[in-house]
Amino acid sequence: MAKPSLLGPLRVIKYLFKKPKTLRYPFELKEPARRYRGFHLNDWDQCTGCGNCADICPNDAIEMVERPEIAPDPGEKNERPRLDYGRCCFCGLCVDICPPGSLRLSRDYFHIHFDTSTFVFTPRDEKTDDETFLPAEKYSVLKASLAHRKRDYQGFEPEIDYALFDPDRVEMPEVPPEERKLSFVEQMLGYDREQAVREAERCLECALCEDACPAHLKISDYIEAVYEDSPEDSLRTIYEDNPIPAICGRICMKHCEDACSLSIRGEPLAIRWLKRFVSDTVRNYRDALEQSPGEPTGKRIAVIGAGPGGLSTAYFLRLLGHEVVVFDELSGGGGMLRVGPPRYRLPEEAIDKDVEYIASLGVDFRFQTRVGRDVEFEELRDEFDAVFLGIGLTVSRSTRVENADRCQLALPFLAKNKTEEKCEVPEEVIVIGGGNVAMDVAREALRLQHIRYPGKRTVTRTVSLEDWDEIPATEEEIEEAREEGVEFNPAWGPKRVVLDDQGNIKGLLCMKVNSVFDEEGRFAPTFHEDQEMFLEGRMIIEAIGQGADFSFLPKEVMERIEFTEARKVRVNENGMTTVPGIFAGGDIVNVNLDAVTAIADAKAASEGIDQWLSGGEG
Repeated sequence: MAKPSLLGPLRVIKYLFKKPKTLRYPFELKEPARRYRGFHLNDWDQCTGCGNCADICPNDAIEMVERPEIAPDPGEKNERPRLDYGRCCFCGLCVDICPPGSLRLSRDYFHIHFDTSTFVFTPRDEKTDDETFLPAEKYSVLKASLAHRKRDYQGFEPEIDYALFDPDRVEMPEVPPEERKLSFVEQMLGYDREQAVREAERCLECALCEDACPAHLKISDYIEAVYEDSPEDSLRTIYEDNPIPAICGRICMKHCEDACSLSIRGEPLAIRWLKRFVSDTVRNYRDALEQSPGEPTGKRIAVIGAGPGGLSTAYFLRLLGHEVVVFDELSGGGGMLRVGPPRYRLPEEAIDKDVEYIASLGVDFRFQTRVGRDVEFEELRDEFDAVFLGIGLTVSRSTRVENADRCQLALPFLAKNKTEEKCEVPEEVIVIGGGNVAMDVAREALRLQHIRYPGKRTVTRTVSLEDWDEIPATEEEIEEAREEGVEFNPAWGPKRVVLDDQGNIKGLLCMKVNSVFDEEGRFAPTFHEDQEMFLEGRMIIEAIGQGADFSFLPKEVMERIEFTEARKVRVNENGMTTVPGIFAGGDIVNVNLDAVTAIADAKAASEGIDQWLSGGEG
């Protein structure tokens, strides 16, 4: 081995006369690679605060912190991720799991500071903030330097093709439109076990759905049980808050799915269909749930109406040990759900499964018993310790245009078709209305036409005041109606029902709608009087809304019940009306007309009734 030269160190003298290569960040930019992973950015307008980034971080470098300045919408949180760059390894898993795609990594990776606390901050997207994405009070020098040049923060961004979640839901098997319109067979066929487990696997367990659900059901827990292939455990979790899963698994308005994180860049988790899978798979509720009524309290409660609100109130009160009697004028439980939604959406067998389990707990159902006819309301007040009103909206409204008395009303039409006796329909039918009930009526009429006139050309048309962007029916209902052949005429309003010389319905004269609501958002339609359209039809069915029937209540009781500006029964936080001992819930209380809201009302009212019967304020 050669001996080192004593003159070797002198060789570095040559560098004394060369210009040094110094990295002068941030005054001179060193261009990183296009997908370099630097500091995080987060678009607060897109971020829902779901916390999936924090859950997946392998180094616990992300913490969700509340931001008081954020007012979250339903199904969102006012939390945003805070990064600790003493822990972060810039792996990018947080970006790949982010459902809304709001989180990404910039190409800015330099930060020099002696205060270690400055390495922990809540990132924000520069384009949504007047400041840089770094806190100005700690990075004033950096902020000043960046202000002199335009920065390109584009770096490691979320790409849906490489996301760590599946954006596409498992397709629900269903009868195709050309077949289902020929009969009343149930349209949705339901998941099998393999499909249900695969769909449940998509759940990110962020629980935003639970915040959006009016009844705040434990959705993440019962979805996890489905994923673990334990439908019995899932059913037990569902029944903690929802005693009508077979019903809700078919017709729920699914506010939870609207809030699902997956829906932002993909399809929401099929929460409703998974609930249906559980209710269909567990054949014997009694054996799976193993529930028993609470210790008898000696108190008796009358529930008027066996709809979702009445059924749920009876269930919760029975578990508390109270004796409950449910009165309903129909032949079975379900309320308007029994006679409203067609069989292809909600078969009676599904309703009966839920009702029969509630009855097995000891709830006394007295069907075909109308309060005010078969039993007086005052008799119930004398015999029972409290009364719950869950009567729903049972009266169809009419347009009252000229000759409207010749039209049929939606609810009687649907109720008749839910029985063995079907309505006779002509080859041309017109349905007035744009809501979900109007969709049910139109699709029922279309099926009846195909059954009565096989092979012939038939027409079912709808007319609605609302244009396409205002139609109140759900997108799902509208799309299914269009698939089956229903013709839509949005932004047209009825002017006159036209009769022929024999007094039979000939068609409907319509006017073009100018606006549906006034500047204050109140319903006040205006029309273009010079624009008219005539639609041919031998039957016209009005489906423009429903109202409640309070005729069973004595005058002195009605005078004491207060109503809101929206003509809803006013109740306190415990569900009690302005008449002590009378509670209410469901459609007569809420503008949110759906089963899950009625369940939420039932939970509040049952707790309120129990408190009131125990001597509390109620």
